[in-house]
Amino acid sequence: MTSNPFFKASDLPYELPPFARIRQEHFLPAFERGMSEQLAEVAEIGARAAPPTFENTVEALERSGALLRRVGLVFHNKSSSDTDAAFQELEAEIAPRLAAHEDALLLDTALFARLDALFERSDQLSLDSEQLRLLERHHTRRVRAGARLAPEQQRRLRELNAEIAARCTEFQQNLRTATASAALVLDRAEELAGLPADEIAAAAETARALGHDGGYVLGLKNFSNQTQLAALEDPALRERLLAASLGRGADSNGPIAVALATLRAERAALLGHVSHAAWAVADQTAGSTGAVEDMLGRLIGPALAHAEREGAALAEAAGVAEVRAADWQYYSERVRRERFELDAAALRPYLELETVLRDGVFHAAGLVYGVTFTERPDLVAYHPDARVFEVHDADGSPLGLYLGDFHARGSKRGGAWMNHLVVQSRLLGQQPVVVNNLNIAKPPAGEPVLLTWDEVTTLFHEFGHALHGLFSDVRYPTLAGTQVPRDFVEFPSQVNEMWAEWPEVLAHYARHHVTGEPMPAELPARLREAESFGEGFRSVEHLAAAVLDWAWHTLSADGDLPDADGAEAFEAAALERHGLALPAIPPRYRSGYFAHVFAGGYAAGYYGYRWSEVLDADTVRWFRENGKTIRESGEIFRRELLSKGNSVDPAAAFRAVVGRDPDIGPLLARRALDKP
Repeated sequence: MTSNPFFKASDLPYELPPFARIRQEHFLPAFERGMSEQLAEVAEIGARAAPPTFENTVEALERSGALLRRVGLVFHNKSSSDTDAAFQELEAEIAPRLAAHEDALLLDTALFARLDALFERSDQLSLDSEQLRLLERHHTRRVRAGARLAPEQQRRLRELNAEIAARCTEFQQNLRTATASAALVLDRAEELAGLPADEIAAAAETARALGHDGGYVLGLKNFSNQTQLAALEDPALRERLLAASLGRGADSNGPIAVALATLRAERAALLGHVSHAAWAVADQTAGSTGAVEDMLGRLIGPALAHAEREGAALAEAAGVAEVRAADWQYYSERVRRERFELDAAALRPYLELETVLRDGVFHAAGLVYGVTFTERPDLVAYHPDARVFEVHDADGSPLGLYLGDFHARGSKRGGAWMNHLVVQSRLLGQQPVVVNNLNIAKPPAGEPVLLTWDEVTTLFHEFGHALHGLFSDVRYPTLAGTQVPRDFVEFPSQVNEMWAEWPEVLAHYARHHVTGEPMPAELPARLREAESFGEGFRSVEHLAAAVLDWAWHTLSADGDLPDADGAEAFEAAALERHGLALPAIPPRYRSGYFAHVFAGGYAAGYYGYRWSEVLDADTVRWFRENGKTIRESGEIFRRELLSKGNSVDPAAAFRAVVGRDPDIGPLLARRALDKP
């Protein structure tokens, strides 16, 4: 294993991992050596005879674990974007070992003693603001992780953390299997009547890739309401598709959801909190469970009222007393066509992926921040679908690498996300390498990739996360990029969505993929008007998921915990308590496929999308009304917030941009929740 490519820093530009040389067998030895090296480094820090200083303790800790960081970033990206059965076995093996390693670092008594001594006299150390922030973060993280607990309590804590990690991995792997097996396999193109021709072709291509030559496969997105429901003409097929979506993971992952909620409740009690939510939110920008519940309470009532009005309009259009969940999107699209003269399918010829990417997403980044993107086909990514772009700043200086992996495939999980492959750090001399993953259906070779408006918005959203990573300009890797509180991390990405419909940007990319003609001038205005119809539905389904997450994670260890087979009953009761048990509007995620909270980092944090949207909507208003040019505003947003990572308090970063605390009014107006 002397040739293991993880054993030394990559010699490629920006330390891009040498994917052409990385093999499955390299991961486990690299993890084992990486963990061993970091434990030795931390033991050496703790055993130093010299009194603790920032340099010999905190900065030394930041330098530790280089090998583990290299292999971990590649591994976690691969586990989501290009996995297989053998890799999943490795993932199941390594997850609890990584959790145990993390505990060994966080609960190391000698290291904590040095950090604690520094923290107690931090005002005497002549540290700059970033150093103070780093010391506070390392100290707080260890206190929250149980560094002050008695040895017997720490032993139980380690057991809980290992089991939670194993269960999360099991949940994700079950979900991948359940999602794949729930895909609808159809024999005839006629069954897909209503779908655009290119989507039918993509369904045929998916079927071919899965071994169903001559058939058609509708694969499932990671959320409840599948996008095809808006177009499919066959109500029975719509019902089958939604049922497949809502039912996946119920049997295999329901008991895991119960187990995870139970384990997290016990861990929270051990750490001195009444629930996992109370423990989690104490270190978020919200600060308390009361603040979260107050925000949710202010949004639920108006959202329900808005959805009720939409439902009445749909029932009238359908000529029925009440619209079924499987038909809601279909009749919503009909109302948009009739009321706003807007056909969603008519937008797609103007939204070709390559043009949206280069003339929309990249163009907007240049317009706002002055950066440019150059494709680097000479640099090899982790999969043939993934492309590498070099990013340069406005002055021509190199900034980092951006990888775009936009297409769905069997080896990739559902959804869309951003990962780091190299984290920016001036201390380590590293510039950022970031990845965006989406799940856009791949058409037959040579055919254009036409996007829905939702996919365009998703691309801009995930690119906002990428910019947050690329613009990071901090000294210490722990504070870099998107490593901010969970209820803040979605804020920059949601702000970036604004550029998708900004007139100057939209006009630059929305062109017919055959004729090159611009999108008709009246369509963007009608699109914005039509977007307001459906805000009730979107708000309710998202709030229902947030409430469901919150219900699972406000359980207390000494409370009435559900039985192993009681996930569905618990879910139904939680939604009913908040008035969100609407048969026509299922939650955006049900428990069996709620990977954000049962396999990701959003446990008791899904509310963060709405919390971040308060900041986002207020910032969009600031961009529009502050009297500065887009470029001037972009520089302020980048300098004061995007570049800071977690080196400053996030609330202070927001105030440095907008000049005050956030106002919920713009969010209510955006979602049409400010009207009776």
